[in-house]
Amino acid sequence: SMFNTPPVFPIYVLKETLKWLKSIGGVPEIYRRNQAKAALLYDEIDRNPLFCGTVDKEDRSLMNICFVMADGYEELAPEFMEAAKSRGIVGIKGHRLVGGFRASCYNALPIESVRVLVECMQVFAAKHAK
Repeated sequence: SMFNTPPVFPIYVLKETLKWLKSIGGVPEIYRRNQAKAALLYDEIDRNPLFCGTVDKEDRSLMNICFVMADGYEELAPEFMEAAKSRGIVGIKGHRLVGGFRASCYNALPIESVRVLVECMQVFAAKHAK
């Protein structure tokens, strides 16, 4: 007999998630989508004079994309955080010790959300680049 109730809700959520994953084309498709989201954001981080990635290119994550204000722009971090928040971008505050920003691009995050962040970064740079 069973001594513990299995975690029914997490099992149900897993079933629904796997069903969705299969419906869009499985692991190859979610990998393609995640690569596209990461490329969009990393390209902006590398291009934009106000921002700087914190991880060597060969070690970059597809999921948790970390960046900071570039040298000379550090004091603009709180203002950028407010600009992001004004566009509905939440949860990008970086590590409590390292600081900066972390965009979590999980499977369920649509590429449109990444586009909103990239556009925010571009508008912010247009306003503040020296």
